[in-house]
Amino acid sequence: MHGDRTGFFGLFETVKDRDVAFALFDAASVWLVKRGMETMRGPASFSLNEEAGLLVDGFDGSPVVMMTYNPRWYVDLVESYGFSKAKDLVAYFVRNVEPPEQMLRLADRLRERYKVTLRTLNKKRFADEVAAVQKIYNEAWEKNWGHIPMTEAELNYMAKQLKPVVEPSIVIFAEVAGELAGFGLALPDLNVPLKHMNGSLFPFGWAKALWYSRKIDTARVLTLGVLEKYRRAGIAELIQLELIMNARKKGIVNGEFSWILEDNHIMRTSLEKMGATVYRTYRMYDIPTGAGDSA
Repeated sequence: MHGDRTGFFGLFETVKDRDVAFALFDAASVWLVKRGMETMRGPASFSLNEEAGLLVDGFDGSPVVMMTYNPRWYVDLVESYGFSKAKDLVAYFVRNVEPPEQMLRLADRLRERYKVTLRTLNKKRFADEVAAVQKIYNEAWEKNWGHIPMTEAELNYMAKQLKPVVEPSIVIFAEVAGELAGFGLALPDLNVPLKHMNGSLFPFGWAKALWYSRKIDTARVLTLGVLEKYRRAGIAELIQLELIMNARKKGIVNGEFSWILEDNHIMRTSLEKMGATVYRTYRMYDIPTGAGDSA
């Protein structure tokens, strides 16, 4: 849709062997050449709407829900093939987050001045809520680097997977004078209970999942978008504030905000004012098709 003849590679998994990795890249490049693509970009599984980027910095600790992880030596395999940086995606983290005093002071004035109302997800109207998310997502991210509109089928599939684990109080919709203006979606870090299950529900995996789910104190804010015409109304900040306050009521006091384009200065400045810092970096790579080390 961008008219740049770029195709993606993704779902990249390999042993620590250049010949194996390069054979995978060669096969992907050949496939893209046959379809008229001039650039291979990735990793993205399957697009920037899902898991994307190779972890290049911040290997300590476990990844949070729906974020990628790879060994450090993957970086050498990718770069030695000839890939070069296309764009960095950064993840911010804030521990024991408190609503910033300045934001609290401004909140009521912003709500009154711009007629902003906030509400949480209504699971009884789940299909309508998903349609609202699609509208905001596709319009708010339209000009973002690498953005691909999310189809109704794609969003419905993702929503079906997330519905059982979504906490309605940390899904926030913003409206201005009754018109949908933006939304923010956070997920409790489900990787906390999942990693204790050892890949199995039985005989005791389910019990471990229930026990450790009570210990989740971190959420990932995986998307927060505002329609362009409302971006100077403080709506992103109001959504962030509501997410923080509602999450704390559930015992969630830490937050990861990911991922953010490295040149999204508006969002980055907003997060840094809240005390969040970059703690992981994921990289998207490009290479001309047919130009790899062994191609």
